[in-house]
Amino acid sequence: MKKVIVSLIVLFVFNFGFSQNINQFDEYGKRHGIWKKTFKNTNVLRYEGEFLHGKEIGVFKFYKNIRKKPVLTATRTFNENDNKTYVKFFATRGKVISEGTMDGKLYTGEWKYYQKNSDKLLTLEHYNDKGNLDGERFVYYPNGQIAEKQNYVDGKLDGVSTWYSTNNVVLKTYVYVDGELHGESKFYNSKGELIAEGRYKHEKKHGIWKYYENGKLKDEKNFSPEGKYKKK
Repeated sequence: MKKVIVSLIVLFVFNFGFSQNINQFDEYGKRHGIWKKTFKNTNVLRYEGEFLHGKEIGVFKFYKNIRKKPVLTATRTFNENDNKTYVKFFATRGKVISEGTMDGKLYTGEWKYYQKNSDKLLTLEHYNDKGNLDGERFVYYPNGQIAEKQNYVDGKLDGVSTWYSTNNVVLKTYVYVDGELHGESKFYNSKGELIAEGRYKHEKKHGIWKYYENGKLKDEKNFSPEGKYKKK
C-alpha cells in the first residue's frame, strides 16, 4: 500500500512540475520555454513550439481541428537570428503540399509545390525579398516533364513564356514586357509544326498574323487598325 501511495505522489509531482514548464513567461513578461495552445473551448491542440525570451525558436507545429482531433497542417522552423522561417504545408493525410522560406508573412527564395498524388514537383518558383515572384517559374506534368516555363521580374511576367507537351514538344511561346503580352507569339501542333504566328502589342493582337497548315501558309489577318482580313 505504501509503495502505491509513494508512486502516486511521484507521479503527481512529475506531472505538476511538467505542467509548470508549459506556457511560461520570463521575468520581462515574454513567452519563454515550451508553449502549447488549444482551440477555443476544446482540448484539441492548435499549435506547439518553443520560445526564447519572446522569440520563436526551433520547430513549431500547427494543427487543424478535424473531428475533435489535431491534424498537422504546417510546420515552421525558426532560428534566433532573424524573422525567416522554413515552412512546410501538409495535406490532412500528412503529405507535404508545399515548402519554402518565409520572412514574416512574405514568401522569399525558392518555393516548391508537389503533385497531388506523388512527391514529384508540380511548381517551382522563386520570390525576391519583397515577396514578389522573380526569376524563372516552372510547372511540371506528373511525369516530371516541364509543362510551362515563365520568367518574372519583381512580380510581373517579363520575357519569353513557353508551354510544352508531355513529350517535350513546344506548343506555344509568348513574349511579355512588364506584365503585358507584348511581342512575338508562336503556336505549334503536337508534332511541333508551326500553325500560327504574330505579334501582340499591349495585350492585343497587332499587325500581320499568319496561319499555317502542313507547313504551308494558308491565311493571313491584319490586326492593325487599318488592316483588312486577307485570305490566301
